[in-house]
Amino acid sequence: MKQKLKNRWLIALSAIGIHISIGSVYAYSVMTNPVKNIFEVEGGDIKWAFKLAILFLGLTTTFLGKWVEKMGPKKSGIIAGIFYGIGIIGAGLAVQITSLPLFFICYGVIGGIGLGLGYIAPVSTLIKWFPDRRGLATGMAIMGFGFAALIFGPIMQKLFENVGVANTFYILGIIYMILILVSASYLSTPPDGYLPEGFVPGKGNSVQKDLANISSKEALKTTSFYYLWIMMFINIACGISLIAAASPMMQEKLNYTPIEAAAIVGFIGIFNGLGRLFWSSLSDYLGRINIFILFFVFQIFAFYFLPKINSEWMFLAVLFTVITMYGAGYAILPAIVGDLFGTKDLGVINGRVLSAWAVAGIVGPTIYDVIKKSSGSLDITLAVFAVMFIVALIISILLKKLIVKTHKKMELKKAIA
Repeated sequence: MKQKLKNRWLIALSAIGIHISIGSVYAYSVMTNPVKNIFEVEGGDIKWAFKLAILFLGLTTTFLGKWVEKMGPKKSGIIAGIFYGIGIIGAGLAVQITSLPLFFICYGVIGGIGLGLGYIAPVSTLIKWFPDRRGLATGMAIMGFGFAALIFGPIMQKLFENVGVANTFYILGIIYMILILVSASYLSTPPDGYLPEGFVPGKGNSVQKDLANISSKEALKTTSFYYLWIMMFINIACGISLIAAASPMMQEKLNYTPIEAAAIVGFIGIFNGLGRLFWSSLSDYLGRINIFILFFVFQIFAFYFLPKINSEWMFLAVLFTVITMYGAGYAILPAIVGDLFGTKDLGVINGRVLSAWAVAGIVGPTIYDVIKKSSGSLDITLAVFAVMFIVALIISILLKKLIVKTHKKMELKKAIA
């Protein structure tokens, strides 16, 4: 008897549920001031919990990608929920007993592992369910990661004010765990060779055949892998620096109150999420690498001129546009990995490219903090990131040339055959 296929749109919705929960890490700047007051340390010290969470997210995606593929999305998603929930609840305990090391371990290490497992568990599954719209599919799921700050940023601020810091972590930890466990329970992979009805890659649609279908070990031997890694590292390092400093920066630059700054963090979540869906969907038609080139050109100018903008609304418009491009990089990544290397080891390769996230999560905010503290100038700080984007632009152009060259070779072989 033929097994009934699951609804691929419900699979996508389940992925969104997981990513909305773990994406709450992007509202971390709302926690900075309340938590630093508990421990009586500087905001930069508290930010290390965020850096550790991103570090362990990247390490998890890098080294546990094969394990996640073997376990399947349902089991690995459930384990992600347990880790992330315990990490957040443990952070509440650390606050209650005033133990900063425990806070770093729970939020940064345990929570970070949950982040990594929850991030990659649905991604390769969605690529397999949506071969016809890879950008749209990954954009929908990873959009949830971006929207989380919109949902949980203001909630965190209200909870901090009404129930206290420790209780806020307890409440949120339970919410995250339940949401992830329920969402993960519906995840599954499609049958081998699954294609949506009427879809044939490269025939009568804008989707081209993959350039290759190789293993993760083979991918590590290609130039394309390292080009992609550098591009992601720079996009993440620069964007995550703005997100990690968002709330304090708004209070300093625009004289916002903490609750007004938390609202801006929420708006950052909106644009982070919308960017993931909009740009990744557009990449199905314009090409992934062309979108990346556009990102880097815009952000060279955006980061250089942002501190010089005196208009509040213009400042926010440029900031929000940058955030859409930052978020979209994550959504486009699994799709471009599929385009370049195929779906054979997609989850593993995607996870290894995301090791750039682990490094960037430490390097980006640290560069921001060090330069900002030593120079006292937002102009100098963001100018450094603008230079980094020039490097990213050069790398993206080189990758485009490589892709075009490979496509020409494929067409030539096809013509000869």
